[in-house]
Amino acid sequence: MSRSSLPSRLLDLAVVLFGVSVVVFLLIRLIPGDAVAIMLGANSEVTPERVAALRERLGLDQPLPVQYARWAWAALRGDFGTSIWTGRPVAGEILANLPPTLELTALSLILGAGLAVPLGCWMARIRGGAGDVALRVLSIAGLTIPSFWLGIVMILLLATLAPDAAALGYVPFTEDPLGNLSRMALPALALALPILANLSRLVRSSMLDVLGQDFVRTARAKGAPERRVIFGHALRNALIPFTTAVGIQAGYLLGGAIVVEQVFAIPGLGRLILGAVAERNYPLVQATILVVTAGFVLVNLAVDLLYRVIDPRVRG
Repeated sequence: MSRSSLPSRLLDLAVVLFGVSVVVFLLIRLIPGDAVAIMLGANSEVTPERVAALRERLGLDQPLPVQYARWAWAALRGDFGTSIWTGRPVAGEILANLPPTLELTALSLILGAGLAVPLGCWMARIRGGAGDVALRVLSIAGLTIPSFWLGIVMILLLATLAPDAAALGYVPFTEDPLGNLSRMALPALALALPILANLSRLVRSSMLDVLGQDFVRTARAKGAPERRVIFGHALRNALIPFTTAVGIQAGYLLGGAIVVEQVFAIPGLGRLILGAVAERNYPLVQATILVVTAGFVLVNLAVDLLYRVIDPRVRG
């Protein structure tokens, strides 16, 4: 990547976030139901005057372009508004629920990507053998099984094999490190297995391609040990497509974590955003989706920058 491409990537980031903000702003208002009606509920004292007053207080009486312009301008200044239901700042509620989601995503990515490299290299080394065929079949199965289904099966197995083990809920790492990791192990594994299946196949394919190139044959002809040929020469070149895939998978993990959090009762962004959608909590839904999207785009920007470290050919 050339030096001049960084401003271009930052401009792409801004355009993507703008587009997402517009789409989310419009779609959340197309969901059946009215936030004002939900807040007032079945109260017998509900009158058209009270409805109009509440809509005015929430700014929902303004035309959609005006509502969006006000929200976008405030968001640019770091103000995502206040929650319709709690009255607390939206940014504070997101920050309070962000650590469990980030931890689950990071653990899943480390577990899936960390195991995919040696597993993919080993599959490439035993290409065509019974072990390679078995692992490829298992990886295909791993790609087709949803993470939330894996989570449910894991909970059932744990309840059968170890009824006293804690599988649900969340304990902050700073309060109880062992309790935190024991509760995060199953959801992280449920999220990591499809990632492991996908990335290990990619590493295998990339390694097979690199191992057939001239510089690898030259290294072997000079008598270099096979371990050095694989990990010292071939792997560095095979990591280029792997790095791209890791960046993309990190973004998808954020979305997958939202569903898995519901299965394991983890109080992260998943519970927050689903509750906000049910309540028609417009500011909270908009800000949460915008934060998740920004994380996805920033991860891919970091991957582009990492290319310069892995492959000197892309340096400007």
